[in-house]
Amino acid sequence: MEKEVRIGIIGIGNMGSDHAKRIARGDIRGMKLTAAADVKPARRAWAKENLPADVKIYENETQLLDDPEINAVLIAVPHYDHPGFAIRAMEKGLNVMCEKPAGVYTKQVREAIACADRHPELTFAMMFNQRTNPLYIKMHEIVQSGRYGNLKRVTWIITDWYRTQHYYDSGEWRATWNGEGGGVLLNQCPHQLDLLQWICGLPVKVMSFMQEGKWHHIEVEDDVTTYLEFENGATGCFITTTGETPGTNRLEVDLDNAKIVCEHDTLTISELEADEPTWRFSCPEGFTPPKYHDIAIPLEGPNPQHNGVLQAFADHILNGAPLVADGREGIRGLMLSNAMHLSHWLGHPVEIPFDEDLFLEELNKRRAASKVKTEVHEDTADLKGTF
Repeated sequence: MEKEVRIGIIGIGNMGSDHAKRIARGDIRGMKLTAAADVKPARRAWAKENLPADVKIYENETQLLDDPEINAVLIAVPHYDHPGFAIRAMEKGLNVMCEKPAGVYTKQVREAIACADRHPELTFAMMFNQRTNPLYIKMHEIVQSGRYGNLKRVTWIITDWYRTQHYYDSGEWRATWNGEGGGVLLNQCPHQLDLLQWICGLPVKVMSFMQEGKWHHIEVEDDVTTYLEFENGATGCFITTTGETPGTNRLEVDLDNAKIVCEHDTLTISELEADEPTWRFSCPEGFTPPKYHDIAIPLEGPNPQHNGVLQAFADHILNGAPLVADGREGIRGLMLSNAMHLSHWLGHPVEIPFDEDLFLEELNKRRAASKVKTEVHEDTADLKGTF
């Protein structure tokens, strides 16, 4: 077992710099920020000015991966590079924490999973910080327990991802098919897609309707409405955008004998007083639903977000404690977003699992036509309060 996690961060843009600051100030027990790398001089200049003097600053990931002092890396670069950098790190004998999403397309992520399987001595983890939220932990527990019966319907309206044009203009890779690989589904919503499958299970069919550049001067989707179908026949709807304000974040899960609503940082269960499937066929009246009562669910513990994920990563390396999310789990939410994109591109429902070669073929068509940005206004945003 290692005595200390000596981590190097690859990519010190918005998320990478935020991680660097929390590790550097000692938020994570047993973890030391040892190195950081970025190909952009401005990012390296920021690192030299804002990080401790003993943090080594490298010009690229190759230099960082060759540093004999580090034993772990945090990958916070544009999405296409996530699986490849993870593979290179693991082949160097390094533990890996990967920012979301796991990659842009599932075929790519399967290669990283295969590499992790070849190196069971290493820790491979995903930065799914929303899994530390007591709201979603409790929803996962309730739905997966089966205490209220089977899933009937799930509806998630997540439209509080408002972004200005300045946000999209802050990086040449942002909101392009060739640089980012997608829009709101791949950038803002990987957490929600992960939570949806974590809480309710992975849908088996989707039909998605998207609009690309509806609200912004971008080439990828910024408005999405998707129909979901689950193995047991349950259905759902997932709605998201970066062009509405004030937005909504409401997750509603309907089960045989309860409705669970998560909104405004509260969790409420409307618990039926009779078994609905039985009531449906035994009630002598035509319009009378079973009675119910509302329960406000008390939440246990804090919401440590990124710190919680990083602490679990460090503890797993040092003493085998559980991870918040194993890196292999990252493919499941990505399967959902890939299926949504493919459905939109083809104009018909797509079953999961889908044809991964066809998805990549369609993605590459869009990458080939992707435009290079000529006006970019780079900055390092303050992310406080945006999670």
